[in-house]
Amino acid sequence: MKKVLIVPIPVLLILGFFALPVIGDDTLVRFEGGIGVSPLRGTPAVPVANTVQGVSPPGQFWRISDLDAKIKTNGDIQVDGEGLLLAGGDTIGTNANQTVGATLFCGGVASSTPHGVPLEPDGDFKIKDTLSPLPPPVCANPVLLIRSFNTTTGVLGVWFAAGIPKSNKSD
Repeated sequence: MKKVLIVPIPVLLILGFFALPVIGDDTLVRFEGGIGVSPLRGTPAVPVANTVQGVSPPGQFWRISDLDAKIKTNGDIQVDGEGLLLAGGDTIGTNANQTVGATLFCGGVASSTPHGVPLEPDGDFKIKDTLSPLPPPVCANPVLLIRSFNTTTGVLGVWFAAGIPKSNKSD
């Protein structure tokens, strides 16, 4: 005689609800908050360019109000940025007619968006693209830079803002 295990449907639904985030979470790395670029670092007596991962800064300060980014293991990237604007000079508070893209560094290995998006007049932007080349399956020491994008050549340039990595701790 065969024994049949009968599990009530509500129990199966509850187990499935808790298993879905584990099974379906393909997030490689997240960033919450952003830091605008300061073109120089060091001491006033010995200033040096604020180069990050080999990427040069622009010649002017930029600020960013907010940034939220999610990068998946398949290279899909979504970045929502707010208020990326010049923070100095004669055109302070403008977007300087910039188009931006993103570069993710995982342990120094770079993956970038092949397309750019224009900044809105208030500095807001949304990037929804796929990184190329694909990032490694584990992202050690993640760094996300928002960079200028040349629409003629398709080349990323200087960095304007950096994402703040979100810890894996539950809040």
